[in-house]
Amino acid sequence: MVVDDFATITQKRMTGGLRIDNLEGKNIHIDPGPGALIRSYQFGLNPRRLNAILVSHSHTDHYTDAEVLIEAMTRGMTRNRGMVIGSLSVIKGYKDWGPCISKYHLSRTENIILKEGDTTTLDNIKITATKTVHGDPTCIGFKFQTSKITISYTSDTAYFNELGSYHRGADVLIASVIRPDNEHIKGHMCSDDFKVLIEEVKPKLAIMTHLGMKMIFNDPDGEAQRIQDETGVEVIAARDGMRINLEHLTDHQLTLDNYDQPR
Repeated sequence: MVVDDFATITQKRMTGGLRIDNLEGKNIHIDPGPGALIRSYQFGLNPRRLNAILVSHSHTDHYTDAEVLIEAMTRGMTRNRGMVIGSLSVIKGYKDWGPCISKYHLSRTENIILKEGDTTTLDNIKITATKTVHGDPTCIGFKFQTSKITISYTSDTAYFNELGSYHRGADVLIASVIRPDNEHIKGHMCSDDFKVLIEEVKPKLAIMTHLGMKMIFNDPDGEAQRIQDETGVEVIAARDGMRINLEHLTDHQLTLDNYDQPR
């Protein structure tokens, strides 16, 4: 636990994760932490229409609503439906971490464990597990590639020299950015780290999410603007319930909904 867990405990920002809708016709919920089910309905999203649930690692603000979303996706556990993709700790457990989802809930879904560099497919979407440096040693990020767009999500990770290579080619780069300026905390990125990552990846759009308490109270929009001015890349600081239409990056309507995930 780190001090920024208080952002989750106090719900200064919502902790429901993020959802990508209509990516090759599929709806994907990523890292459904506390409140993911309630926030889905609050913002007009139907969890029963999910096709996949992805969990990057076994920290509570990333997995606690996974089982109830599985119940929605499988129509109350009455159908074999959907896919659950997660790290080793999430699906099977690893040392002191996990497992985070019961065998009962996994029994109604196709479940896939990914490690760094592994790939799988969800119909026409290629999903690649990206490397992280974080407290849960099995933690992974996710890169989604289609013929029209590539979306990359770092999950929780410290910056490391090869990080950019895992996310290169992304049109949209989504990163957990905990603290402002050059304030480092173990296993996480700060704003200055994110700036370096953007310069390496060169996305069309960069999104800061999973904001910690210091970031929340330190003008995250101003931090995003600073990074944008210094990199020339459009940068957005995620807000609760934010919906981003990615139509300008592809030739069909695609939305990304964010229930900001602090830690």
